[in-house]
Amino acid sequence: MSEQSEHVCVKLADGTAVEVPKGATVAEALAAGKKSKNGWVAARLNGRLLDLHAPIRESGTLEPITAETPEGLEILRHSTSHIMAQAVQELYPGTKIAIGPAIENGFYYDFDVAQPFSPEDLEKIEAKMAEIIEAKLPFRREEWEREKAIALFRDRGETYKVELLEELQEPTVSVYRQGDFVDLCRGPHIPDTGHVKAFKLLSLAGAYWRGDERNPMLQRIYGTVFPDKKALKKYLDFLAEAQRRDHRRLGRELDLFSFSDEVGAGMVIYHPKGALLRHILETFEKKEHLRRGYQIVMGPTLLKTELWKRSGHFDNYRENMYFTEIEGQSYGIKPMNCLSHMLIYKSKVRSYRDLPLRYFELGTVHRHEKSGVLHGLLRVRQFTQDDAHILCTPEQLHGEIQGIVDFVIEVMGLFGFSYEMEISTRPEKSIGTDEDWERATKALMAALEDKGIPYQICEGEGAFYGPKIDVKLRDALERKWQCATIQCDFTLPERFDLTYVGPDGNRHRPVMLHRVILGAIERFLGVLIEHYAGAFPTWLAPVQAVLVTVTDKQLPFAREVYERLREAGVRVEIDERNEKLGFKIREAQVQKIPYMLVVGDQEVEAGAVRPRKRDGRQLDLMSPEAFIELLRTECLEGSGGRIGLGAV
Repeated sequence: MSEQSEHVCVKLADGTAVEVPKGATVAEALAAGKKSKNGWVAARLNGRLLDLHAPIRESGTLEPITAETPEGLEILRHSTSHIMAQAVQELYPGTKIAIGPAIENGFYYDFDVAQPFSPEDLEKIEAKMAEIIEAKLPFRREEWEREKAIALFRDRGETYKVELLEELQEPTVSVYRQGDFVDLCRGPHIPDTGHVKAFKLLSLAGAYWRGDERNPMLQRIYGTVFPDKKALKKYLDFLAEAQRRDHRRLGRELDLFSFSDEVGAGMVIYHPKGALLRHILETFEKKEHLRRGYQIVMGPTLLKTELWKRSGHFDNYRENMYFTEIEGQSYGIKPMNCLSHMLIYKSKVRSYRDLPLRYFELGTVHRHEKSGVLHGLLRVRQFTQDDAHILCTPEQLHGEIQGIVDFVIEVMGLFGFSYEMEISTRPEKSIGTDEDWERATKALMAALEDKGIPYQICEGEGAFYGPKIDVKLRDALERKWQCATIQCDFTLPERFDLTYVGPDGNRHRPVMLHRVILGAIERFLGVLIEHYAGAFPTWLAPVQAVLVTVTDKQLPFAREVYERLREAGVRVEIDERNEKLGFKIREAQVQKIPYMLVVGDQEVEAGAVRPRKRDGRQLDLMSPEAFIELLRTECLEGSGGRIGLGAV
């Protein structure tokens, strides 16, 4: 073997080339290049991620990865999940480990433990993790034959690791050690546990093994880690604010909605204020759709299973559907509204002069979501979509897509959301020809490009019948939410033989656009509650004003004002409780009511009210009529001129 073949040449990020013996580690290559490895958590050699302890066996370009980069932060988080698992097994012998990935903003690990963890246990685990971090235990990668790994984990009673290994096809697998802890893992990992500088365990949850309720329930511990304490504090402050805005807590405090085990998981019960809030949104939506040439339609909840087979839902979506049988006939409970809309279209012969047809329905649908993913209003089993289907000629398609995009942008601006857009392409499980998918995808791209709207491509994330534009909202905390979507479909019109008579007198196939603006009303309400922290703008608030008396002596006048406001369309309440004024005002502020109208002797004598805003600002004494006009103006300005008083 020549001397040259026993060495490799590595080019570093700044262009420096160093020659090191074949088999030298990444860290040794850095040292040879006189580069400090401080801050490095891993490296990329010729595009492949490596541990700093990994041997270099080929020449190429070596790029550093620090914890501040997205890839480095993911490595740091995954490594910290291993440290947490080691701490748990040292504190609670006999605990079995399942999986522990890095996730957005943190990590988790699932454990099969004899007794469920408590919040106090998290403190003990954190302390043990700190000891492991202080010890600076190296992470070491080892390549084993798969059968050897199965034998080791079986001897340790790690049944979940054995199950994962038995499903692998590779003859060899990689494991990582730190101290006496061994875990099945592809890596890479940080050089040693001492690289963890700022971490925090956050919460506990139950999680079925592999997300299947037929499997054992495991204990999940969530945590987070950042490169430094400043970044960790910023994130913990963000979590505290997110907790303050949590729609589930605010839903209870503001008496908007509830859930009940007696009813079943994922089914929302709307209380009067929540139902009114929803009604305001739905009234707004109906007006906006009628203004844009949509026709309101309604379809049944149950449709024969044969129709769902014809549409492709049975083959491609039935795991998300509910079915029932009536007099020997199988029915599917609708998860989408498109079938009824196509049947309305097909109820008579259509001409090209009739198109486009825009059918809109606030349609309630049911989808089977696993209990482990249900989350307040954001993930439910019964919800209502602001669903519409547009049937148009191919020549009209471009303009119709752009019209929907304009609709979405206008509405999101009204609520104060910024947004970004993605185009999702054909998934593996789908129907239709390649030609139709290509036409549909190009139509969506062209519509956004002609409007100068940037977008990202999400490969394989489309609906089973067509590609889609997904609109990701950004709320007040810069979190992303999926609500609006536009789906382009050449396939279902073919399956349902939808046609129109063209100018040539022949039958032609229309194109169908599936779209929602707000999406699921339940989900949008959840996002909206958190976006506004429950303090809805006046036009949207279920209670716009509350009359607060100083003593019972002012009640007759307060009741008179109440009737005048209510008749004018103000959503108003009166607090008649025999409580101190300060207490009543604080209660109204907790309920986030936009205006408190304080009524004392001076107000009664003047025949006026003294408005106080929920942020504490005091307005001048004014007549009830002046206050009504103030509210009317504020509602019109806040809703972009769409909703004044009495709009609901």
